[in-house]
Amino acid sequence: MAATAQLSLRAIVLSMVLAMILAAANTYLGLFAGLTIASAIPAAVVSMGVLRLLGGGTILENNIVATGASAAASIAAGVIFTIPALVILQYWSDFRYSWVLAIAGLGGILGVLFSVPLRRSLIIEQKLKFPEGMAAAEVLKTGANPAQGLRILMGSALGGGLVKLLAGSGLRLIPDTAAFASYAGKGIAYMAANLSPALLGVGYIVGLNVGIVIVGGGIISWNIAIPLYAAHYANADPALATALQGLSANDAAYAIWAAKIRYMGVGAMLIGGLWAVVSLRSSLLSGVRSGLAATRAGARSLLAETERDLPMNLVLIGIVLFTIPLALLYQAIVGSWGVSVPMTIIMIVAGFVFCSVSAYMAGLIGSSNNPVSGITICTILFASLVLWLLMGRTAPLGPVAAIMIGAVVCCAAAVGGDNLQDLKCGQLVGATPWRQQVMLAIGAVSCALVMAPVLNLLNAAYGIGAPTADHPTPLLAPQATLMASVAQGMFGGQLPWTMVTIGGAIGVAIILVDQILKARGAHFRVPVLAVAVGIYLPLEYTTPIFLGGLLAHLADRARGVKAGASEAERVADKGVLFGAGMITGEALMGIVIAIPIVATADRDVLALPPSLHFGAWLGIALVAALGWWMYRVAIRDRSAGGATPE
Repeated sequence: MAATAQLSLRAIVLSMVLAMILAAANTYLGLFAGLTIASAIPAAVVSMGVLRLLGGGTILENNIVATGASAAASIAAGVIFTIPALVILQYWSDFRYSWVLAIAGLGGILGVLFSVPLRRSLIIEQKLKFPEGMAAAEVLKTGANPAQGLRILMGSALGGGLVKLLAGSGLRLIPDTAAFASYAGKGIAYMAANLSPALLGVGYIVGLNVGIVIVGGGIISWNIAIPLYAAHYANADPALATALQGLSANDAAYAIWAAKIRYMGVGAMLIGGLWAVVSLRSSLLSGVRSGLAATRAGARSLLAETERDLPMNLVLIGIVLFTIPLALLYQAIVGSWGVSVPMTIIMIVAGFVFCSVSAYMAGLIGSSNNPVSGITICTILFASLVLWLLMGRTAPLGPVAAIMIGAVVCCAAAVGGDNLQDLKCGQLVGATPWRQQVMLAIGAVSCALVMAPVLNLLNAAYGIGAPTADHPTPLLAPQATLMASVAQGMFGGQLPWTMVTIGGAIGVAIILVDQILKARGAHFRVPVLAVAVGIYLPLEYTTPIFLGGLLAHLADRARGVKAGASEAERVADKGVLFGAGMITGEALMGIVIAIPIVATADRDVLALPPSLHFGAWLGIALVAALGWWMYRVAIRDRSAGGATPE
């Protein structure tokens, strides 16, 4: 196949543009709700429509576009799970462009290089499924009515963007949240739902199982832990008891959550991250063995176009060349080669090991269930232990150094898993592996170019991390807050360890329940990291995710799709495309709204007069209308899901 049929200029440019747009959208979503969405399939749909308008577009060009754009989700996840921790730790006051570009871009390229030797072992020899890759290949092969797919994406994006514009950070015609809170004796009764089309779309994409699990974590925090703490323990903390005096039930619930209860989520996430690595120990060893075996076999000449990876000598040279700037960056932080060199070695070893794990797990259970945050926690813990010995237990730069190592590893591992999904898709449509590997590296750098400006814009407009007087409703960045807490706690920082310990105990109990369900072969599972994110987030964020999952379940039933359906059946659901559009529309509108807020230093710059503000009922009606539209789109073509009604 000629190179122009794959790495054509128009495919490269379109892929880079889509990668940047979807990276910005995933950055907002990840900081807002701790979740990102896969970007390859929406990009493939856009590519099929756009390239057709430009006079054709081969399946291999569309595959190249999807490959480069897939970096959006992985680079965004790698960055937002870690780098905001540097602002939360107050090491940075803003996000430094050159540093973020180096960490994200070089980490992403290393992820591609680390995963090159894994393709033959995991895809060809072990024949792992790589479900998202198989689903993307089905989308590309069918190419079914890309014009309709574009209309769905654009319509839902406009709907999601409009609701965001009308909400609290924009025109303020509707509030951000519909909430009810009341004192019940000494306790607090609380119910809430964020009026977010994006969260509804996230729920639809992840499905009912994950939706139930996440809202279950929210119920543990907001309907069990907060009422109990308010009734029996708040008075034992004089500072908190004083802060609660005179507050409304809603404000009191948030004060208790911010000071105490959210750290239960930190404990549960910490246990979940450790469990992810422990439970994957055999997969870890298998992935590393596969990588080493593939590296030894990589010198063979592979004549078939569909079997040509990047040459191993170039891969090894690239790893060395792209590691040097990171070593210099570490040296600039700690100012000691005796520390920066071990930091670099840890980053390289952990990067390759966890890229192997990420790629192996992507093949087994898919990138959406890949425990990248758990991998990063373990990297930070191990790095912290080594840095203890080199820098001392109370070194002020210790947490920063650990986060810097974790950030590169997180980017590399996230990209590594997605790269194998792309290569599986490429295998099924007849693509050339080395061209996909080059395109993913280009996509990773493209995303890295926009990460710091987007982060700075969002931080200036909304705030990131804990609420402050200037930013009372910030983007919570749950994973980055966790990384900051873990790193700070390892180097003598103060944490509410009682709450962390309780959260850890809850995490252990959830793991036991999940193992029982696994032993029984149940379709319904309880992934501990999903519960932990639910415990950490405000209940208002988890409620719409659950409602979106319920809509997906109802649509699946109407379409005749059974529980445990394949990834291809779920992706063929037009509702998934609709949900992706709502997420992208709201996220991009959130970024657009931030521009005048930052330019004027006025959070109320777009707000209409209070006389024009409506109650939550209008917001509920608008989000419900979008949900109904998504459901109708999903069930309109009952054959689209690959199943027929019973």
